[in-house]
Parts: sequence; C-alpha cells; structure tokens
Amino acid sequence: MRLTNFFSYIRFEKRFSEHTIKAYESDLTQFKNYINLTYEVNNDEDIRHTHIRAWIVDLLEQKITTRSINRKLSTLKSYFQFLIKRAVLTLDPMQKVIAPKVGKRLPVVVPVDRLEFLFEQIEFGDDFKGIRDKTMLELLYQTGIRRSELMNLTYQDVNLEELTIKVLGKGKKERLLPISHKLGHTLQEYMAIKNATFPLELFNVLFVTEKGKKMYPKKVYTIVNHYLSLITTEEQRSPHVLRHSFATHLSNNGADLNAIKELLGHSSLAATQVYTHNSIERLKQIYQQAHPKAKN
Repeated sequence: MRLTNFFSYIRFEKRFSEHTIKAYESDLTQFKNYINLTYEVNNDEDIRHTHIRAWIVDLLEQKITTRSINRKLSTLKSYFQFLIKRAVLTLDPMQKVIAPKVGKRLPVVVPVDRLEFLFEQIEFGDDFKGIRDKTMLELLYQTGIRRSELMNLTYQDVNLEELTIKVLGKGKKERLLPISHKLGHTLQEYMAIKNATFPLELFNVLFVTEKGKKMYPKKVYTIVNHYLSLITTEEQRSPHVLRHSFATHLSNNGADLNAIKELLGHSSLAATQVYTHNSIERLKQIYQQAHPKAKN
C-alpha cells in the first residue's frame, strides 16, 4: 500500500491537522494489517470490495461502534480516491461497500443552571492553577472553541479592547469571536497571574501547565473532566461537551443557525443542524408538560 505518499498528500496538499492525520494513519494501518494477515494481500491493485466487507464484519465482531467503523471507511474512501487520481487504480473497491447504519445520537449537553452553579458556586482557588482552570472552562463554554484551538491561543489572539479572540480552526481557517466583558476581565486576571508566576518564560502561548509548559490535550481533558464531574452525572465530560453546550444553549435561545455555524467554525450547515434537534427535544418536553391534550 502506498501509505507514505498518501500521508504526504494529506499533510502538505490537503493541509489536514496532525490530529486528523494520526487518525488516518491508525485506520489505514489497521486495514493494512488485517488484509495482510487474513488474505496475504499487500498491493493496492489486489484489494477488492470483499476484503473491505470482511474487515467491517471483523470490526463489528470486536464490538467497534458503527460510528467508528464509518469513520474508518471514510478514511479508506479518501485513500482509494487518491489512488484513482494518481492513476494507480481505475476502479474504486469502495463503490460496492455499504456502510453500517448509525443510530442518531444527540450531543451531550450540560444544562445552563448546572454551568451557572459551576462558575458561581464551585471554588477554583485564587492561585495560578485555580484561575487558569476557571479561565479555560469559561473560554470553552462562552466561545465554543475546540480543545486544539484553546491550546494554540497566543497573547496576540486576545484583544481585550475590542473584546474578541482570534482562533485558528480546522484547515488553518481563522475566525474572530466575541467575548463578554466578564470573560475579558477573567482573561486579564489570568494573564496577570501567569506573567507573575512564569516571568522568564519566552514563548507566547496563552495557557500553560503548572510547570510553565504548553498545555497538552490530555491535561485539558483532565481539567474539564474533573470540574464537570462535580456538576453532572453524564459519562461524557470532555471539552467537546462544553462546545456542544455552547451551541445548544444558543439554539435554545433563538440564535440564527448560520450565526452558530460561523461561531463554531463549521464548513457546512449540516454539521451545525444537530443542535436544532436538541432544541426540538426541549420543545417536545415543554409541550408534553404544558399542553392539556399532550398530558392525556
């Protein structure tokens, strides 16, 4: 399989993020190992749709979720399209492959009152760690930015006079997001204590660990998971839950879907429409509780 050429293509020509590239590498390596061990197939020209179908069955037997399987099939589709464009293949083996159906799953959302309790009642502490943790959580919830976007923020990205932050999203696309006066004050307080705690640090990254190093994905997840565990029993307590909550709360309060799309940095409206489903579910609950005929 011509994996090296493909990875160079998605890194330098398509400019995929490192996170996406690692996911592609994992999916394609798994598939390569499977067809090598099961069918002794090593060449792209010898791969058939039957091999891919068998791999799907094998993944299902391993209890891999249909959502994860479909992501792996999407990776395969991109790979074979690359080979066809390079004239390595003339037929795409994915054409005869049917992806398993995925049940609709609404995003996990933390209720507004629970998040208000978190920011108003939970003690974060007045030291560097406490102020940093609260600033990160407020920024994730009040702007809906992704974990990777949070970690890559610099001082230059924060404009306290205009009350905006500049975010570098997927595909290296920049977007400018508004922040509230209160969040601006929180950021100012955090930057002051960070500068006092690490005065000799030369790099310009906004959020750092207790040792003054750049924040990393697992660290951000651990912080968010800890504080969300104090206010919700949901199993999912990742930074993305705050992004879901941001978008859903906007939708519930009548925000325009296109505006939510721009704030989230989605490339298409289809990715944003999932948040309207949460709004509809909320309306259904209100209807069931309030309408006399619905009660019957």
